[in-house]
Amino acid sequence: MEPASRLRVRGRAFAHIAQYHPEITALRRDLHAHPELGFEERYTAARVAEALKLCGVDEVHTGIGKTGVVAVVRGQHNTSGKMIGLRADMDALPLTEHNDFAWKSATAGRMHACGHDGHTAMLVGAARYLAETRAFDGTAVLVFQPGEEGYAGARAMIQDGLFDRFPVQSIYGMHNWPSMRPGTVGINPGPMMAASDRITITVTGRGGHGAHAYTTVDPVLVAAHLITAVQSIVSRNVRPVESAVISLCAMQAGNMGAMSVIPDTATLVGTVRTFSPAVQALVERRLSELCGAVAMGFGATATVQYERMYPATINSAPEAHFAADVATSLLGREHVVRDLEPSMGSEDFSFMLQVKPGAYFRIGQGEENGVGSCFLHNSRYDFNDEILPLGAALHASLVEHAMPLPA
Repeated sequence: MEPASRLRVRGRAFAHIAQYHPEITALRRDLHAHPELGFEERYTAARVAEALKLCGVDEVHTGIGKTGVVAVVRGQHNTSGKMIGLRADMDALPLTEHNDFAWKSATAGRMHACGHDGHTAMLVGAARYLAETRAFDGTAVLVFQPGEEGYAGARAMIQDGLFDRFPVQSIYGMHNWPSMRPGTVGINPGPMMAASDRITITVTGRGGHGAHAYTTVDPVLVAAHLITAVQSIVSRNVRPVESAVISLCAMQAGNMGAMSVIPDTATLVGTVRTFSPAVQALVERRLSELCGAVAMGFGATATVQYERMYPATINSAPEAHFAADVATSLLGREHVVRDLEPSMGSEDFSFMLQVKPGAYFRIGQGEENGVGSCFLHNSRYDFNDEILPLGAALHASLVEHAMPLPA
């Protein structure tokens, strides 16, 4: 097992947690070797529940949002009456791993390629520290969430009564970021991740023989024009100071074995990413108008199915500033980016931030061209175990700073 982290971090929490860095690393690698998809995290949830009980937390609740786990740790005092939430995601991706280290995935077609194994291990590390020290006045609620990768596990937990049973005043989450160096944190008091919407465009024409195309209404030709036309929505409808992305990522039409058959229909599938609800509504409206008009010009029809999947992840300003201050107390001002550029990726922690104030931030993990630098959702990705104590200390410090002991 590797030695304790080389990172220079201030504070009692990091020094305490660094003592059991090897145990957190072992847990992380065990989770990495046993990846599970959303709402299938039975091994992971059982492993987390077992670890939390060994840590000495006060309560462990399982089966929330199908496979979610929640731990409760009470501080030395509860005169404040406060309750702070911390969240980690647990699920893996449907991806075949191409690494060759000892803890690589033991399940074909499943891989922890986004670092959720590390996020889970960091929160377990924070649970152990908080249960051992209890140096806060209030209650800490640790949320281990299933199904972040496209399954809306956060929404499932909320619908299952998460915040009714554990009425936190605010909640915080973090995600590793390979393009930032270990020992750094990035955040901003506003959008952190974009809304993620799915679009399905169905073009209906009239099929026929490819040698007699003049007798048909070719949906493939219409789809080709739509692919180009749709790109004008952002460039000619969205203000340059705002952001949006429309990507048509898949097309299905006809039969690859029928070279001379023009099909009746063509289907395009893609994604829309936005930060602003107003821009999101604009894009949805213009997609429907434009696709219908372009198809009509060719004598075809086009329908747009627009599915709003994940909302934008928007930090509340007071909580974002607070989280940045806590990170600064551990790492120093020069290692905390307070105006981090938002990502067009999406994150279902957004559902929690729609219900509760809170903040989502990034923790650097990528050595330059080295450990942890492979980007997310890559078959050769691995979490950088060096940052495990720092992530755990950040979680724990949010609790201690938000609910300090009486003077």
